[in-house]
Amino acid sequence: MKFCKKYQEYIYMQGQKEKIPWLGLKQLKKILKKCRSDLQSENGINGVHDNQTCPDHCPVCDGTFFPSLLKEMSAVVGCFNERAQKLLELNLASDFRRYLIWFKGKLQNNHGTLIQEGKDLVTYALINAIAIRKILKKYDKIHYSKQGQAFKSQAQSMHIEILQSPWLCELMAFHINLRKNKVETSRALALFEGCDLTFNDGKPSLNCELFDSVKVDIDLTCSICLDTVFDVVSLTCGHIFCFVCACSAAAVNIVDGLKTAKPNAKCPLCREAGVYEGAVHLDELNILLSRSCSEYWEEQLQSERAERIRQTKEHWENHCRAFMGV
Repeated sequence: MKFCKKYQEYIYMQGQKEKIPWLGLKQLKKILKKCRSDLQSENGINGVHDNQTCPDHCPVCDGTFFPSLLKEMSAVVGCFNERAQKLLELNLASDFRRYLIWFKGKLQNNHGTLIQEGKDLVTYALINAIAIRKILKKYDKIHYSKQGQAFKSQAQSMHIEILQSPWLCELMAFHINLRKNKVETSRALALFEGCDLTFNDGKPSLNCELFDSVKVDIDLTCSICLDTVFDVVSLTCGHIFCFVCACSAAAVNIVDGLKTAKPNAKCPLCREAGVYEGAVHLDELNILLSRSCSEYWEEQLQSERAERIRQTKEHWENHCRAFMGV
């Protein structure tokens, strides 16, 4: 079965449950088909006979194809991030808060619902990632260009590349934590095939092989301290660091936190500015690493506790001096 047909069937099945954003794959393919047929007609009138379909920068495609794709990708990623965040917050919530969320009708009151929701979200993310990859590949094939790949790079810089979402990383950790948890393992549904936390020369990484040759490999080494990430945060650009290291890179102290970083503070890796204010703590990943690297985690807890006390003391001493005018 061709992917487009499989994608349409999946949309139809999910549409029976609820209305959520999708990629208009058929419409985007129609735009590319129209571009090809229009140029072939023009070449026939002019007596030109070649195999090229249209120039690298096609006004027909560029004026409708990329804007439509951009809008739909933004809607899909926004929906995925919002729903994944709610699911993971519910999983980590206290019993009382969880009851309040259930009472409001956001999710049903059972463990199996959480697992099924996670499975659906992962499938939603991956099938849309594959659809985006295939339509951009088709664009480049028709245009004999690399504009599709350039658009993918642009999408990454705009934070609408779904495989770079920190919430996908959290769902992977969520899956592994559930698998290692002996509670209700018989009811657990696999979110990923071949997803695991692996170690190479003592360095951990999240690895996952997904259907249709999509692979996710997330290095869990902080590029600042060059050690396993601790108290993990993800910046809005998608790069992950230790919380203390991120604060150091943003030139803020631990007490004030990353939200007080200056707008021009840049990510140490990609040098993108303004990535600290919307940073996300990856709680499920922290739980996974604390269980898998227990000795290292305990050492880091002790050393970070001392650093937090030092910075907290320094923070309040500075405030006292400022208040007293010293």
